[in-house]
Amino acid sequence: MRAGPRNLITDVAGLRVGNGQDAELRSGATVLVGDAPFVAGVHVMGGAPGTRETDLLAPDKLVQEVDALVLSGGSAFGLDAASGVTDGLRAAGRGFAVGDQRVPIVPAAILFDLLNGGDKGWDDNPYGALGRHALDTAGVTFGIGTEGAGYGATVMDIAGGLGSASVVLDNGVTVGALVAVNAIGRVCDDEGRFFAAPWELDDEFGGRTAGCLDPTWEPGGKHDAGQATTIAIVATDATLTQAQATRMAIAAHDGMARAIQPSHTPMDGDLVFAVATGATSLPETDVHGLRLGHAAATCLSRAIARGVYAAESGILPSWRDNHG
Repeated sequence: MRAGPRNLITDVAGLRVGNGQDAELRSGATVLVGDAPFVAGVHVMGGAPGTRETDLLAPDKLVQEVDALVLSGGSAFGLDAASGVTDGLRAAGRGFAVGDQRVPIVPAAILFDLLNGGDKGWDDNPYGALGRHALDTAGVTFGIGTEGAGYGATVMDIAGGLGSASVVLDNGVTVGALVAVNAIGRVCDDEGRFFAAPWELDDEFGGRTAGCLDPTWEPGGKHDAGQATTIAIVATDATLTQAQATRMAIAAHDGMARAIQPSHTPMDGDLVFAVATGATSLPETDVHGLRLGHAAATCLSRAIARGVYAAESGILPSWRDNHG
């Protein structure tokens, strides 16, 4: 495996990502949009998810492709970011055709960042505008760390953030990951060694050897208030059915569990979307997607560490403040 040229999810050709954030709000939204509709699946393992239009991603549902996916802060309020994206796509003539109407399909997931010190006393929900800005500025390059949906994110003891990574397999298939890291758990040990270190490529998050979790871990600090949830997207240029995409999302959760300890708790809404653009065929040597699932998991682990590694300090110090 090797990282793609940008080491971002947009190394999967045909995908763009945009961020919108508000410093006073200390929150934001991130959109992944395709040049054309794409196959998508989803799998939820957290106990407290917040989602929009995820039911239609089941393989037995009518709509088999979506126009965009949204990750947002703001808890339930943040689901309105998808409304801004939907409005923008409709204005561009995008969406599922129903008679003479177009209905953009934009599933979304949110994380909880309402207690991070930002100004949450709005009269009008700000997330629709953040989602629209993210769509309007989407491109193949974008910021990670304190950006978009990860703008106000935290992990147990340091700042969280928006992360991304990619990998090109020996068979030519590209896999990418995008994640907003806002975990109740930890992503590194007391020495700053990321749990994702065994899968690091080219010193992308510090080049330190792997740490191990203190077995006496207990919830504490800021997350006593219940602020949690890591939401992610994994993508590939391979051709997958919706059922196969769902299996890739399930496999990618392994990468979240490797990088965040503990993960998938009752207090968070950990979720992974999976995207397949269909630009290439899945090689016969991986007809069941075994290598694809493993690549998605390792790529997500790396993206989680990269998001925290790049984050700036906020209500909690950054990784660089403590270990840089």
